[in-house]
Amino acid sequence: MRILVIGGGGREHAICWALAKSKRVTRVYCAPGNAGTAQVAQNVDIGSTDTAELIAFAKNVGADMTICPMEEPLVAGIVDDFTAAGLLIFGPTKAAAEIEGSKVYSKDFMRRYNIPTAEYGAFDSFRSAMAHCAAAKFPLVVKVDGLAAGKGVIICQNMEAAEKALLDIFENKKFGAAGDSVVIEEYLDGVECSVLAFCDGKTLVPMPGAKDHKAAYDKDMGPNTGGMGVVTPNPYYNEETSKECMEKIFLPTMEGLRKDGREFVGVLFFGLMLTAEGPKLLEYNCRPGDPEIQALLPLLETDLVNIILACLDRNLDNMEIIWKNNAICCVMAASEGYPGEYSTGYPIWGLDDIGKDVLIFHSGTKKVEDKIVTAGGRVFCVTASADNLEAARAAAYDSLKNMHFSGMRYRADIGDLGAAVIN
Repeated sequence: MRILVIGGGGREHAICWALAKSKRVTRVYCAPGNAGTAQVAQNVDIGSTDTAELIAFAKNVGADMTICPMEEPLVAGIVDDFTAAGLLIFGPTKAAAEIEGSKVYSKDFMRRYNIPTAEYGAFDSFRSAMAHCAAAKFPLVVKVDGLAAGKGVIICQNMEAAEKALLDIFENKKFGAAGDSVVIEEYLDGVECSVLAFCDGKTLVPMPGAKDHKAAYDKDMGPNTGGMGVVTPNPYYNEETSKECMEKIFLPTMEGLRKDGREFVGVLFFGLMLTAEGPKLLEYNCRPGDPEIQALLPLLETDLVNIILACLDRNLDNMEIIWKNNAICCVMAASEGYPGEYSTGYPIWGLDDIGKDVLIFHSGTKKVEDKIVTAGGRVFCVTASADNLEAARAAAYDSLKNMHFSGMRYRADIGDLGAAVIN
C-alpha cells in the first residue's frame, strides 16, 4: 500500500514510523513532514490545509489511503472532500469533527447525553462572560470555543485573572475567530488522564490510558502548551475506572454522535479528570493526541494498517488489538519562550546519542544542508520504553542530557506523579 499522512509534527512522525514497520506498506508520504518523517517517509511540500493540492497529489501517486491526524483540516472538512474525490481517507467527517471544533457544541453534547462533566456556561460577549464570573466561585476555567492549538484553556484563580483572560479573548482577539465565544467551567480537582480510542462509527476500542503534562514549567506552573511530555500507562487509570468510563462516557459518546447524525470514524480523544466523585470529561479531540500518540504507538503490537482498515470497513468489533506491557515516558524538548514567542533555526546536536529502547520523534525540525535545525516551539520528543515507569523516566532523561540546541528547555518532572492525588 501507498499511504499519505497529512501533517508535519511529532504525531505525524510517530504515525509514519508505525506505518513504515508494516509489511503491507510499500511507500509512506508525509505532507509537509519534518526532518524526522524524512527518515521513514517521503516528505511532500504541500501544506496540511491545502486540500486541493493534497487530493491531486494522492491521485497522482496512486495513494491507496490517506491519514489525517490534524484537527484543523479535519474540522474544515478534508475527509468529506477526499471522499467526494473518490479517495479513501481515515478520519472523522466535518460534522463529526465539530466535537473538537466547537467547545460550545461539545459541552452542550455532554449535557444532552448525560455525560459527567464540569458545570459550565457559554458566552459570546465580554460583558456576559464577566457577569457570570462575578457570580461564580473561583478558580474557573475559561476555554475559547474554536481551535487554539492546545493553548485556548486558561485557569483563572480570581476575578482579576478572569478579566485579563476575557479581555485578551474578546477585545484583543488573541485567539482570533476561535474566541468569538467562550465556555466558562467550574474547576475540577483530580488527576488528568488521556484516553484515545479507535472508532468505526459503531464500535470503540480504547488505547491504554496516558498522563499528559500540559503546563509549560515544572510542578504544572506556567501557561498551557500543546503538551510538554506524557507517560503511559497512567497509574491512576485502573480497570475499575476504565469500566466506569466505558459505561458513562465512551459508549454514550459514540451513541450520541450516531443519534446526532455525526457517526465518528477515526481516533477519538477523551480528556478526563479523575475526581473523588468519579471520572469526568474535560474535552474531546477529533484526532490522536500529541504527544500521547508518541507514547502509545511504540506499545502497539498489532499492525496499525490493519486497525485503520478495520475502522474504515466498519469491522472493528472483529479486530484483536494487542499492546505491550511496557511503560513509556516521553519528554518534549522545546524552544526558549514557547508557548509564547521563540526563535528557530538553531542546529540540534546529539539526536543519535540515545539509549537502546529510546526513540526520537521530531515535532518542529527541518534539515538545512547537512544539519537538522529547530523549526517550531516544540522541537522533538524523547520517547523511552522500559519495564516500569521509573526506569522509562531514567532512560528518557539520560538520553536527553546528550542533546542540545540554543535555548533548549524541557520539564524535569515528566512522569513524577507523586503530587498527583485524587482528593
